[in-house]
Amino acid sequence: MKKLNRTRFLALLTAVALTLAMVSCAAPGTTTKAPDTGKTEPTTDAAPSGQETDPAADPSGTHVITDHAGNEVTVKNTVNRVVVCDIYPLPSILAVFFDSAEKIVGMAPQSMAAARNSLLGQLYPEILNANTSFTDGTNVNTEELLLLQPDIVFYNAGNAALGEQICNAGLTAVAISAGKWKYDALATLSGWIETFDQIFEANGKKDIVAAYGQKVYNEVQKRVSTLTEAQKKRVFFLFQYTDANMLTNGNPSFGSWWASAIGANNVVTGTTAANSLKTDMEQVYAWNPEVIFITNFTTAKAEDIYGNKIGTYDWSPVDAVVNERVYKMPLGMYRSYTAGVDAPIALYWLAKACYPALFEDIDITAETIAYYREVFGITLTAEQAASIFNPDVNAGKMN
Repeated sequence: MKKLNRTRFLALLTAVALTLAMVSCAAPGTTTKAPDTGKTEPTTDAAPSGQETDPAADPSGTHVITDHAGNEVTVKNTVNRVVVCDIYPLPSILAVFFDSAEKIVGMAPQSMAAARNSLLGQLYPEILNANTSFTDGTNVNTEELLLLQPDIVFYNAGNAALGEQICNAGLTAVAISAGKWKYDALATLSGWIETFDQIFEANGKKDIVAAYGQKVYNEVQKRVSTLTEAQKKRVFFLFQYTDANMLTNGNPSFGSWWASAIGANNVVTGTTAANSLKTDMEQVYAWNPEVIFITNFTTAKAEDIYGNKIGTYDWSPVDAVVNERVYKMPLGMYRSYTAGVDAPIALYWLAKACYPALFEDIDITAETIAYYREVFGITLTAEQAASIFNPDVNAGKMN
């Protein structure tokens, strides 16, 4: 038998997609897309007759879940091929959830840049085989997506148009929200894993991750509770930084949550631009942060700030520069500014960077090794753990 050429194969896939479009995305009566408001509407519809509600009950069956946009989605009980579109941290969390990246057949180039330059690519090298040509990180080429033959496609709950595009292609689309838990990095991580428990077979990692994160959060809160308002540091998150552009976080955002969680004050107030607020040097002078955290969504590093090596910006008058309090954020399985598997460790690291005297006894490398071993069953070397806090700047390439 002759092999189907690419055109004929796409035509066949499209025909199958149209046939399946009405059953793959949502259960009857709940096909309306909702904006990413962080609210999930309750449902009273039972699973359709013949569908299983337990993924382990019937490997060849299906079950219904409610995604983060409030859509009821019929998903296969057995999922072997997963694609992640524009929710960049998700592939790293899926890899740890499965303890394998074999199922991840497609993800955004921005996710791949982090994987290639982090522990994720070292510990789960199969993830480097995932396809990235179907998307630029925002837009998706439907024909290229169909070629990946995914059992499930994850997308950002705030991108309703993309969800509709995926559904119209006859694929199973599941919305994942970054803001549903008000940018609480620990709660978001637990919420994402809880969703995986509903889609795939639950493996108990959600409770372990949540418990460890709560333990670290409680310890940090106990120590920073002694700070007076005058002692709380003014912190600034440099989200993206190029010759022509400077972005920080708005409020609410992960940046504002991190600042609050470590007992500091985010210098950015009174804005709702989330994680992409454009700013300039004059505004930074007005804020005059005492501590600057540079994310891994940019290739900039502390030395670039100290030496004014990017663009024509002059950072020299800023308190954080004068006192050499500029830090590149950690990069373990993914960029730690967002929610991710490294959130508890990032919380300890941020707190210690901001208040070294309060956290002098915390050995971050030892904590990291213990966390990976106790929570994920992964044994890191001291060198691997230390590398998280000296990230490769290439992970900051976003195109």
